[in-house]
Amino acid sequence: AWLREHYAQPLRIEALARAANMSASSLHHHFKAVTAMSPLQYQKRLRLLEARRLMLGEACDAATAAHHVGYQSPSQFSREYARQFGAPPARDLREIRERSRVS
Repeated sequence: AWLREHYAQPLRIEALARAANMSASSLHHHFKAVTAMSPLQYQKRLRLLEARRLMLGEACDAATAAHHVGYQSPSQFSREYARQFGAPPARDLREIRERSRVS
């Protein structure tokens, strides 16, 4: 729950582990067992999904969306976005809009 509310903030595993009353390694192990992702991977996915929502639903450009969800570097955002969704932001959004017009 904390990660969903604070996805744009830097992730500090030690602080998260303390809040959960666990060691950092125990938190990592349990988190991965439940989500199949590390806490950092989970945060990254939350950020990218929210950025995609902002670009589609609120007409934000990629740089604005990237900054809003906590990315300092638009180029890193674009790389991670393409890795997650299979295309850079502009192409992904164009393809989503084209598919929604067809259906």
